[in-house]
Amino acid sequence: MIDIFAKHAALRTAYEGLTAVSPRNPFEVVIERPLSATVGLIEGRETLLFGTNNYLGLSQSSRAAEAAIETARTMGVGTTGSRIANGTFGLHQRLEKRLASFFGRKHCMVFSTGYQANLGTISALVNKDDVLLLDADSHASIYDGAKLSGAQVIRFRHNDPVDLEKRLARLKDHPGAKLIIAEGIYSMTGNVAPLDKFVDIKTRHGAYLMADEAHSFGVLGEHGRGVAEMQGCEDGIDFIVGTFSKSLGTVGGYCVTDHDGVDLMRLCSRPYMFTASLPPEIIAATLAALDDMEARPELRVKLQENAARLHAGLKAAGLQTGEHVSPVVAVTLENIPQAVGFWNALLENGVYVNLSLPPATPDNRPLLRCSVMAAHSAEEIDKATAVFKAVAEHFQA
Repeated sequence: MIDIFAKHAALRTAYEGLTAVSPRNPFEVVIERPLSATVGLIEGRETLLFGTNNYLGLSQSSRAAEAAIETARTMGVGTTGSRIANGTFGLHQRLEKRLASFFGRKHCMVFSTGYQANLGTISALVNKDDVLLLDADSHASIYDGAKLSGAQVIRFRHNDPVDLEKRLARLKDHPGAKLIIAEGIYSMTGNVAPLDKFVDIKTRHGAYLMADEAHSFGVLGEHGRGVAEMQGCEDGIDFIVGTFSKSLGTVGGYCVTDHDGVDLMRLCSRPYMFTASLPPEIIAATLAALDDMEARPELRVKLQENAARLHAGLKAAGLQTGEHVSPVVAVTLENIPQAVGFWNALLENGVYVNLSLPPATPDNRPLLRCSVMAAHSAEEIDKATAVFKAVAEHFQA
């Protein structure tokens, strides 16, 4: 019999090599119990959480928890069906209307995960006759949506409007639709996209523009609508996709738009059609977290202050970070053994961050990816920075 896993031989070798040099598996860290938004129990130790994407700390929202508990008691814990079958409750429609209103859009589709929001939106918008222009650093869910769509894919250099325009100009005689996709904040590096420049380009060339605001929803803009709001170009974005699993602390995803074809998308988006819909308690918690986010704009102010504090602290410690100040702060290291050792030392000293390794990183160098929260205190940020500095000095000795 042919070994069905033989195709993964190279991956197995790399995985075994990594786990052989690490005292713990970096892909199987267990947070035994969150003690708060910023502290969790890992390996029996209280550990500062700087790798959870919980930007506003709302995973611990008491308002959301109470809403979930009450809804589970009165409506049950699941829908047992997809949105086009028995899986649409009044709560789902209420959340869609609420999100459409929040973004000032006519329509909203809610998906069961943020990954499926990209997969389902992209595959419903374009097909083999169309062209997708993707930022080279796009998230895996965007690339997977592109594969599912069958559209021709053209990559442009990361955050480079000039390169995008050059590639679009070559498509002036292409008969199909052209869809540009960019992210608001890039999840690995924290880089912020020049969406305003992309809007100008797509308008000149008759293309559509989709923005994935997963890591900028609730984070940037006066009202938390993301990079497009911050840069004053919301009217030029055709489709905004995002997730509830970052700033709102729950799970699920959405697409909002002013285009009237959304009802058709509901009938041809396979990740929407063939996935059980979100449980009612999750919808209720998401609505409550959205209430929290809107009622507490000071969370965004605190988040930006904390992001600047962590970014400045890591730079002052002599570590290589990105140029953009955002809630995602990535420390770039030179090689995998160094990154694995550094990550382990951080965890042993009470700081949890994400270890990101090639080929998942933009320039094939490993990253220690930090995400900061509004809930972090200045003391917690300074403690994490001090641990980073001490570990860096140990590795340089």
